[in-house]
Amino acid sequence: MQFLQTDILGTVVWFVVLFVFIIIYPRIMLSQMIWKIEQSARRLEELSEKANGMCSKRANANTKEMREKIDDFTDFFLVEPSSLDPYGVVQKIDQLIRQTEDRFTEFVDDHASEKTVIERQQLNYALRASIGLRQIAKIVRHNVELAKKFKNLQIAMIIQIQLPIIEKFAESELKGTECFLNGWPVGDSIGPMVAASLVDEMVEISPGTMAGHTKIEGRECFVLKAKGPEPHLGRTDEAINKLMKKHNFTRIITIDAGLKLEGEQTGRVAEGVGFAMGGYSQRELIENTLLPKKKPIDGIIIKVGLFDAIAPMPKEVMDSILKVNEAIIRAVKRTKPKEKVLIIGVGNSCGIGDDKKAVEEAKSIILKNDKKAKEEAEKENKKGSWF
Repeated sequence: MQFLQTDILGTVVWFVVLFVFIIIYPRIMLSQMIWKIEQSARRLEELSEKANGMCSKRANANTKEMREKIDDFTDFFLVEPSSLDPYGVVQKIDQLIRQTEDRFTEFVDDHASEKTVIERQQLNYALRASIGLRQIAKIVRHNVELAKKFKNLQIAMIIQIQLPIIEKFAESELKGTECFLNGWPVGDSIGPMVAASLVDEMVEISPGTMAGHTKIEGRECFVLKAKGPEPHLGRTDEAINKLMKKHNFTRIITIDAGLKLEGEQTGRVAEGVGFAMGGYSQRELIENTLLPKKKPIDGIIIKVGLFDAIAPMPKEVMDSILKVNEAIIRAVKRTKPKEKVLIIGVGNSCGIGDDKKAVEEAKSIILKNDKKAKEEAEKENKKGSWF
């Protein structure tokens, strides 16, 4: 009889503990999650402040006032045009992008007027990376505050699940800020790097866009790239239109960095068809010019990692130049001997000058940065080991 009473009491206690645990555990889990994502939000905000501080130092005015001006400017936004009536939306986007670039140039000229043209352009693009980092920090903070305000476990879980990727993006934006300020080649610079390796001399034919001339396999080839070594994306569409008024190109070859899938080898070269170019408006404008004329377009991409586009260029990406040149030769051979070919190195020209000599200088910087990055990664692996 005593045994039965003890057993019943134990069962009752077990059910009471179970129900209490069911009620309290979600709150404990929510508190733990909020604490973790709060730490991440603070870290992202610190990275954003660090990026803004780097920009203010470049402006030679690392004061509280300058920091506040940069903080205010990194709240810059662009309102996407209405696409309810899609006709003409590409021109609308292009116009807004041009206005955005003018605003960046205006801000830099006002606050770093004593700097050289190259230094101002470096600061211009560093601010763009800094804006990206600030937006990441603000979005994470927004979700943290929502989870805290409404005690919402689902919001906390969603943001926690994505935090490892978000933090990597933030770190790459910080590295991008550093690369742009120092003029180091980034992953997206491989297209201009290949283009520069083909010619001995180039001239500017449209805002921020250089053109050169060479012969490959007996064919006359014109080469385009963004102006370097300062960061530029150039106006490739305008440069193409100018060249096409004077020359009849029978084939267009584009070279650009392309996002690799996880598991793919960094620096791997892939060949395809189509105008290899990211971003908005320019590619659409170029395709509207080329495709109605039935111009064959070859696309050559060099695979880069998700976080390498504006981070220092890995050695594996630099080493792909030889294979890219082989792909260019194969594409050129698809034309007849007397036909003209247009070769376009798409991407950001940061750290990449406009001739073969400049490419050799860029290679030494890439090797130095790559060695440093691998040493840091090795230290982190040892630091994070269980043993």
